[in-house]
Amino acid sequence: MSTDTEVRQGGPVQAPPAGTWKVDPGHSTITITARHLMVSKVRGTLGDFEGTIHVGERPEDSWVEVSINAASVNTLNPQRDEHMRSADFLDVENFPKIEFRSTKTELVGDNALRVYGDLTVRGISKPVVLEVEYLGLFTDPWGNTRAGFTATAEVDREDWGMTWNQALETGGGLVGKKLQVELDIQAVRVKDES
Repeated sequence: MSTDTEVRQGGPVQAPPAGTWKVDPGHSTITITARHLMVSKVRGTLGDFEGTIHVGERPEDSWVEVSINAASVNTLNPQRDEHMRSADFLDVENFPKIEFRSTKTELVGDNALRVYGDLTVRGISKPVVLEVEYLGLFTDPWGNTRAGFTATAEVDREDWGMTWNQALETGGGLVGKKLQVELDIQAVRVKDES
């Protein structure tokens, strides 16, 4: 049986010990990037979320689930944020939560994983693939074991019914269909209760 200080070896970085890990939202970010006017990028964050990572004895036995408060979208522009919360986009009044649940995990490199799962937005569930990099372990000043991860994905917002746009005279739309999703995650291992 492993303890908080034991780690398994898995390539150049120590693999996280098996067990349950809670995402630390105070030290994690979820960023969404979209094209605006076909040229510039607009970034927004989803700041209110919680997540659990279960690290299996084998990477393939690991899973993750995340729940996000959709109304927490923040693009640093209050008018745009209200539009994002409206029925044109996230429709937070009817669908307050965005959820991700993994269905399969693959180890694709020493510290690289591919996590398949279902992303539910506006009540619509669609498959998404996260390209995950495991960054390693450390112990914080209070003796907690922490692990770092980054993950990226590209999604088409229209797959979740977010089809609002405004045509440009020069062609294309005001808001790009493709969204770049980036997660910077710090997770804390849940200590054994025994």
